Amino acid sequence: MTDPQIGMMMLALFIFIIMLGFPIAFTLIAMGVGFGYYAYYDPTQDFFANRVFTLLVQKTFEVTSNDVLIAVPLFLFMGYVVERSNILDRLFHSLQMAMRNVPAALAVAALITCALFATATGIVGAVVTLMGLLAFPAMLKAGYDKSFAAGVICAGGCLGILIPPSILFIVYAATAAVSVVKLYAAAMLPGFMLAGLYVLYVIIRALINPKIAPPLPKAATEVPGIVIFKAMLTSFFPLAVLILSVLGAILFGLATPSEAAAVGSLGALVLAAAYGALNFERLKEAVYLTARTTAMVCYLFIGSWTFSSVFSYLGGHSVVENFILGLEMSTVQFLILTQIIIFLLGWPLEWSEIVIIFVPIFLPLLPKFGVDPVFFGVLVGLNIQTSFNTPPMAMAAYYLKGIAPPHVLLTDIFKGALPFVSMVFLSMVLVYIFPQIVLWLPNLLYN
Repeated sequence: MTDPQIGMMMLALFIFIIMLGFPIAFTLIAMGVGFGYYAYYDPTQDFFANRVFTLLVQKTFEVTSNDVLIAVPLFLFMGYVVERSNILDRLFHSLQMAMRNVPAALAVAALITCALFATATGIVGAVVTLMGLLAFPAMLKAGYDKSFAAGVICAGGCLGILIPPSILFIVYAATAAVSVVKLYAAAMLPGFMLAGLYVLYVIIRALINPKIAPPLPKAATEVPGIVIFKAMLTSFFPLAVLILSVLGAILFGLATPSEAAAVGSLGALVLAAAYGALNFERLKEAVYLTARTTAMVCYLFIGSWTFSSVFSYLGGHSVVENFILGLEMSTVQFLILTQIIIFLLGWPLEWSEIVIIFVPIFLPLLPKFGVDPVFFGVLVGLNIQTSFNTPPMAMAAYYLKGIAPPHVLLTDIFKGALPFVSMVFLSMVLVYIFPQIVLWLPNLLYN
């Protein structure tokens, strides 16, 4: 067999092994070292003198010394602290009162709460679970259709992947060697556009069929404005100020993402203390979860960079590149093909594996098709929204099912989530047709 054929066998074997359920990070490292030993084999050298071991050490050093990745544990810590600051119930209650006269008021309040809370935490499972415990029962009690209410929770809980400060874009920036700041600026409008489409969808559905989202009772709509203002002042505004301060510092060049994340972590601690939710147990749990998730991301990077280096050395990247170029596709066809592949990968894989392992396969092809890597990154972020809500492996649906009442079936949740997936596809189409939705803000700010 030729080296490129062995490279393709390496890729196929990796996909087969992870489908069996083996840990992805350590599978990457093992296969990178195993096939790398063959690729760099020199019969005149001792066993441990093989260059693959040097490669593994080098990639480990690159990951642990990467300035971009410093922001990952800091943003994670900020998210875990905010998650435990007891702000979610206050936030939802205040937004519920503020949206009292809007059709599908509870659903709109839940979506806005999800968007803000998911943006602060970036942890899909936590947002869907907490909102499933708080807002989902409230909607069911108010007579909402169970599928409709489930779709709202699942879709809203995933917005933190796309709306900055998103950890996905930090990981993508380290993978694609692009600016995190530009990615954040590029994702702002698409993120809020998608959230706006969600809100528009639920309002239109409620206007067409009021039975799926009954209006609030009169007692709930006759709340004095001063009460609403005080509730917003103690719940919505503190979290909004924290997020906007972090984003503003990054976008306007006042701080690097890592520095802004550090200040955001401090702000989250202050916020938790202000709500009386800061104690040693919660702090210890936040530190533990941050360390665990950060270690997972770092091992994925080490394994992915080792694997891809060996794969490229064997000629695997050139096989993929020549195959795609041989199809003689247009830029739009290339983008559609890559997004279909990422969409399908979203069923068995988490977003981190997709961005770290498979997106780098397409990155060398972007200049050949004239695609801006920042634009491509935002498309990936939009696309990954679908993976959490598309059956059969819709993880957001499984998170919600785990805490939903017994009469809410998994099929009900799938049924409610799919219309929101169509909103994601609509957003992607709009971005394809009007790329300035992505590129206008970073071009305006950074030329």
